[in-house]
Amino acid sequence: MPRLFGTDGIRGLANRELTAALATSVSAGAARVLGVTGPEHTPSGRPLAVVGRDTRASGEFLEAAVIAGLASAGVDVLRLGVIPTPGVAFLTEHTGASLGVMLSASHNPMPDNGIKFFAAGGHKLPDEVEDHIEAVMDQPWTSPVGDDIGRVRDMPEASALYAEHLLASEPTSLTGLKVVVDCAHGAASAVAPEVLRRAGAEVLAIHASPDGLNINFGCGSTHLDDLQAAVLEHGADVGIAHDGDADRCLAVDATGSVIDGDQIMAVLAIAMRDQQRLNHNTLVATVMSNLGLRQAMAEQGISVVDTAVGDRYVLEHMRANGFNLGGEQSGHLISSDYATTGDGVLTALALLAQMSRTGLSLAELAGVMTRLPQVLINVDGVDRAALAEADQVHQEVANVAADLGTGGRVLLRPSGTEPLIRVMVEAPTQAQAQACAERIALAVRQHLSLA
Repeated sequence: MPRLFGTDGIRGLANRELTAALATSVSAGAARVLGVTGPEHTPSGRPLAVVGRDTRASGEFLEAAVIAGLASAGVDVLRLGVIPTPGVAFLTEHTGASLGVMLSASHNPMPDNGIKFFAAGGHKLPDEVEDHIEAVMDQPWTSPVGDDIGRVRDMPEASALYAEHLLASEPTSLTGLKVVVDCAHGAASAVAPEVLRRAGAEVLAIHASPDGLNINFGCGSTHLDDLQAAVLEHGADVGIAHDGDADRCLAVDATGSVIDGDQIMAVLAIAMRDQQRLNHNTLVATVMSNLGLRQAMAEQGISVVDTAVGDRYVLEHMRANGFNLGGEQSGHLISSDYATTGDGVLTALALLAQMSRTGLSLAELAGVMTRLPQVLINVDGVDRAALAEADQVHQEVANVAADLGTGGRVLLRPSGTEPLIRVMVEAPTQAQAQACAERIALAVRQHLSLA
């Protein structure tokens, strides 16, 4: 039986794979696991949970199901309404809750949805805790009755508290900056434009009219065409793009060029280093981050530590080693001085503040890093479990790596979620990267094909 939890909570087609019954069951299980470890000072004497969601129509019934599961397990619930994922993480800590729950499928299309859990303090769950929740779902238990049943109330001030937290993180005024922000018709549609305006920027918000059906549809961090066009049309200094739950931030400079998560990390790492705020002079990235990031950081005297793909692994490594900046190429950036998870609006504030402090354009700031051409080939119809023992494949990888030398990089890994083997090559030119990736993909097909 496949594991219920994936790399970022539970995700699936709402009302088909992710049903109300599953949402109720897993939430009751989470209450039984996490509700016993949190603070015990709530007025009722019961554990407390906060629950937020993005703008998907399915979030309405899933929110009700999650709250039912929590309350039926004896947990009081604060209903936050529509709010970014990092807002749920912040309010889990701010309220002293035992757990937080976010309903979102992030950048996925509208029909999907997901459930993300946070432990006390607003931290994502390690694998073993998720496995514990999944295990208790099938175990018999005695549900509370009478005064022990959880109570539910709304928290209308949730977004305002989150906005104040964001503004307190960055005192630099953004006055003089003209910004277009693409809210993906998602959870940041209200709070992102408000925060940037209150910080002093002139803001044009696009895709900020959610109707429950249009989240991520042709917009946001995975569809940047509209943002690029709006930046050019309005003569803006910068464009900011979020995904449906606003834990990502990508950017567009004044010429319409895309600035990805690696480039944003480079800019912020140097800014924090210059302010003597970069712990251990180290940036945490994943193995998928571009070699250009590593080269740029080496030139700046900043160390880069790699983790497995997934912001949860970046976070775990940061927490374990006292690092305070990390992230992914996709725009998940974590500044642990102010957040316990990736926060797209916080990232945007920090990036814009660096523009304001230095007087440099985003293109000039991002110019510290040169992205190497990168090619990714997903090879399907192969036995990913046999990859570790495929000597011929690994020999071809070694041959390609030798040909590239220090000017390129090869990464070969089985997908954690699909029956694929991923081949990634970076090289000085696009043609060389493509040719090298195809060499390795051919070896994978020849030696690991299931046909």
